[in-house]
Order: sequence, then structure tokens, then C-alpha cells
Amino acid sequence: MKKEYCGLFGIYGHPEAARMTYFGLYAMQHRGQESAGIVTWDGDSIREQKGMGLVADVFNERHLGKELKGDIAVGHIRYSTTGASLIRNAQPFLVRFGDLRLAIAHNGNLVNTKELREELEAQGSIFQTTMDSEVFVHLIAKNLNGNTIEDAIMKTCRKVKGAFSLLIMANNKLIAIKDPHGFRPLAMGRVGDNYVFASETCAFDLIDAEEIRPLNPGEMIVVEDGKLTSYTYCESIPRRQCIFELIYFARPDSTVFGEVVYERRKKMGAVLSTEKPVDVDFVMPFPDSGNYAAVGYSQESGIPFELAMIRNHYVGRTFIQPSQDMRDFSVRVKLNPVKSMIKDKKIMIVEDSIVRGTTTRTRIKKLREMGAREIHMRVSCPAIRYPCYYGIDFSSKGELIAANSTEEEIARFLGLDSLHYLSIDGLLSSVGDKDSYCLACFNGDYPIPPCNGYGKMCFEDENK
Repeated sequence: MKKEYCGLFGIYGHPEAARMTYFGLYAMQHRGQESAGIVTWDGDSIREQKGMGLVADVFNERHLGKELKGDIAVGHIRYSTTGASLIRNAQPFLVRFGDLRLAIAHNGNLVNTKELREELEAQGSIFQTTMDSEVFVHLIAKNLNGNTIEDAIMKTCRKVKGAFSLLIMANNKLIAIKDPHGFRPLAMGRVGDNYVFASETCAFDLIDAEEIRPLNPGEMIVVEDGKLTSYTYCESIPRRQCIFELIYFARPDSTVFGEVVYERRKKMGAVLSTEKPVDVDFVMPFPDSGNYAAVGYSQESGIPFELAMIRNHYVGRTFIQPSQDMRDFSVRVKLNPVKSMIKDKKIMIVEDSIVRGTTTRTRIKKLREMGAREIHMRVSCPAIRYPCYYGIDFSSKGELIAANSTEEEIARFLGLDSLHYLSIDGLLSSVGDKDSYCLACFNGDYPIPPCNGYGKMCFEDENK
């Protein structure tokens, strides 16, 4: 798996708004590496810079110091979950509608995009991208007739279905929104007298901002002239926050949904150690994803923790790939075992998740070749058996090894002596409000069923 989704950052009233947004996006680079964009407002005009690749590759000093003028900014980093990885799908998505300049940045997935888009196109709307996010823009424009921008946005949010955290710049207003279930994280903070918003609080830490609170599900916050106004645009419904933020997606030094990610991952590992113990020489993670659960497992069980697999932190996206006869090279170049730690040892590997299993199998094979006596694996989340429709890029059952195989069959496929996934009850005992999380990828209980025709590439063919 290891496919991230999007990150949002916005700031109001700061003289270095573009630069602060750059730093905020940089802190959240783990959430998406396909594209990055920043839009600013200087009180008179809107400016943008977008590009494919990492934040540091898309922006330079000329952009931040001269071109992206203004004290209001919205930024976005993208991993695509609807629409292809193309520059036309990079965000923030910017449109002009009369005197209104509107920029929108979206994290999440809508599940009724296809029916909304067909309805809008029948009414004359012309779409420029294959993103579900563009639906927001067309609906807002349609709902502006006789309404304020705030009313138009709230009316739009009541019509769409799915997961969305949004940052919208509407001329001199910065607007932050969370969907009614609260699937995706979005927090509010303050740096000096200026309000900031970000998908994760690690972005606040880098710019020395103070976290105020997470947005509530179904909440819209509008900042104008430095003043903040909060609206609730829908009736209260059960929270269904994405628990994968705590398992894998968020940076461990972030606070997400009011939970300290580092502490939750350690707790998952600690609970995991009690569910199916086994006699081993040491506990190890596959860095970096399993690190924190492995620490918790080791501390709770008393089994020594070792970093017996070393990660090369300098492997970038542009690494020159070897010839085909050098099989599994891309896996080995990132992680390599410490040979003396492996031979004749009984090893416990703690991993945060298994989706397809192919990469894990290659790594286990390498440990076997180095003479490991026994290899056991414990996974700090339940088996992923169902597709996610709300923003994680495993959208079909065919991709999920646990959807089609038993635990014993997966262990044999991976080359393990034993395998155990954290139970759903164990996972819920590791978090705060256990009734507030979406568990659909584990149990198939979807808070919002997807509509017909849903799919990541459902609009690509028509745009070729």
C-alpha cells in the first residue's frame, strides 16, 4: 500500500503567507508527492503556482519572495484518489466567476461524483479536470445565484456525499470546512494574530503556530478581516473519522482527531503483543512504518527491540531504476538487513498494515536467505478486507490479499512461521473515542455507500 492522500494548509493575514504555506506543505510532504500548489490573494488579485512533484521542486525563492504576493494563502499537496496524476488535476483548483476569485483545496473522496457531474453537465457545466473536487466549484457557482458565498458553500456541502476537508479562498475570505462525518482531519491554529489551518499539527510546529482545536464534523469556519465566524451547516450525525490516520497516514508527531499519533501507535503495538504471543529473540520493524508499534510491542512484552533492518533515507523518486534482471532491486535499495543480527535468530516483525503483500514477501525472503531460524509477523491493524471509498488508494477487493485469503494462507504466501493481525476490539482499545472511527476497510460497514460508477479513473477515458 503506502499510498498517501492529500494535505491542506491555509493562512490568513500573514505578510509572508506564501512562505509560511510552503513550510506547512513541506512538513506534510508525507501525505502526497504527486503535485503541489499555492494560491495567494493580495487584496486585489489572485496568484498561483502549481507543479508536479515534491514541494521543494515546485517552488523556489522567486515564487515565494516575489510572485506569490499577498497575506492570504491556500496550499495543497496531492496523492490522487480520484483522477489521474496530471498537472490539470493539481490543486488548489482556481476559477474566476464574475468578480469572485475562488480557489479550492480538497482532501478526501466524494462517492456521488458521477451522478453530480452528469447532472451539472446536463445543465451546461464544462469540466476542465477529472477530479471529484471540481464538482464543488460548479455547485458553488450554481448556488451563488442570490446567495452569499457562505450560503452557497453550505448548500453545496449538503448535496455532496463522501469525505471532504476543504480550504477555500474566496477573494479576501479564507473558509475551512469539514464533512458531516469528519472523515478527514483538519485543525485550526494561530501564529501571532493570524489564523492557520492544516491537515496535521506537525505543520503548525514547523512555523511555531499554536494549535487551537480540530474542526468539528459539519463545521464551516470563515475568516474575514481577521475575524473568525463558525457555522454548522448540517444536523448532527455520528462521527466516522478515518482510523488509518492513526495507524499509518499521519506523522507520528502530529495530533489528529485530538489524539497524539505516536502514543496511539505505541498502544496498538502493546495490545498486539498480548493477543498472540510467541517466543522470539527480538522484535523489529520494517522502518519506518512499523517503528512505533514495534516499540510498544517490545515494551509491553519485555522482548528486546532491535533495528535489524536499515533504511536508506536518501532514495528519492528520481532514483535511476536498474535493468530488469536485477529483480527486487527497488525494494533492496530502500531497506537492507543487518546480516549478523539475522542468522539463527527467531524474529518478530511488527508491521502497521498489509495490503497486497508483494513487497513484504520480498523482504521476508531476504531474511530467510540470511539464515533466520523463525520469522513471525504481527500487524498493528486488523486485516484489510474491503475497499476504501473515502480517500485511501485501495478501491477494489482484488487488490487486497486479506479479502481473498485466510490468515494461514497469507502467512504461507509471505513465507512466515506465524502471522496475526490486531483484532478490531484491540484496535479500538488503543484509541480514545472508540465509537467515532470508520472501520469500513476492516468490516465492510460503510457509513456512506458508494454510488454506481464510482472509481478512481471513472472520468479518464472521456478526457483522452
